[in-house]
Amino acid sequence: MLMLGRATGNWVEEMLLISGLLAVQCIMGFYVIFVNRVLALGVNPLFLVALTGSTSAVALLPFAVALERKKWNIKITPVLVAQMVTLSLGGMTIFQLLMLIGIEKTSPTIASAMPNLSPGLIFIIAACLGFEKFEKQCKYSKAKILGTLVCLGGVMAMSFLQSPPPASPQLNKPHFGENTNSYGYYDWMLGCFYLFAGVVILSCNSVLQAATLVNFPAPLSICTVTSMMGSMFTAIVLFIMKGKIDIGSPDIGIMLIGEICLLGGVVIGACIAFQVWCVRKKGPVLVSIFSPVQTVCSTILSAVFYHQMIGLGSFVGIVLMFCGLYVVLWAKNNETHDVSIEDGILVSSVGDVEKPLLS
Repeated sequence: MLMLGRATGNWVEEMLLISGLLAVQCIMGFYVIFVNRVLALGVNPLFLVALTGSTSAVALLPFAVALERKKWNIKITPVLVAQMVTLSLGGMTIFQLLMLIGIEKTSPTIASAMPNLSPGLIFIIAACLGFEKFEKQCKYSKAKILGTLVCLGGVMAMSFLQSPPPASPQLNKPHFGENTNSYGYYDWMLGCFYLFAGVVILSCNSVLQAATLVNFPAPLSICTVTSMMGSMFTAIVLFIMKGKIDIGSPDIGIMLIGEICLLGGVVIGACIAFQVWCVRKKGPVLVSIFSPVQTVCSTILSAVFYHQMIGLGSFVGIVLMFCGLYVVLWAKNNETHDVSIEDGILVSSVGDVEKPLLS
């Protein structure tokens, strides 16, 4: 009976975990659509980053206190402070600003598909910096490289083979509807570049976050601190550029600001907390497997609400990115590790930069 109870409990936990990951990706897909509409209404991207960052920090703080308070007894060093500042600038200010501009110039579908590049890019960056070993004879290392190249091929297909869609009345995007086709195509290419640059920043940030987690093994606490710091940095940049903290359009009401805080801060913050919990329970590979669901949801919602249909180029690119992503995840999941004991600690000779997330 005890074994049956444990088996039932494990099955229920597995079902909740999988259902939760599916729900998280659907919510994030809807959030990309919501951000697209908010930007079209004239909200300043810097204001959006600052607002959602501060709200996310407030939403994540209770989870960090409840789950990681015992890990706060660490020595604050200049290196740790520098890592936190870099994570804040890279992960919050620069990454989110690039992604928001990319969403505005392309489409929610493309914006939600581009982050599928990150697992492959993380491997390449970590291998170049020596955080992960690259063995030429290892088939899994070759598979990671192949999967990354396939993903990059998908990016090129989305960028060069896609014609910019016409603007929908709801979105009112002037760079698609009012300009010439050549300028619209240029804007689309520029948007893809912004998205790709944002994913590169995200991948670099993930490697730095893994290094930071070695000294401060509290991912939720790091997310809370960097979200608040990033929000402050973004507000400072906005004040320097505009001379004031300006939302961007006088037509934006308090109701929309409340929606931004609720969805972009509280709900997305809760989604991040749940994903961090899933990573600690099952590892980063399982969480990454569900990321294409966000792209599918964004595609469906874009077609339903804004009548935006993806072209053949985007479809080919998204399929290539999904294939490349799963090749990389297959290699990461099946990679063998030579394990040894050093000073009482389990050490792997073939590193994975995402392993600190499991601590």
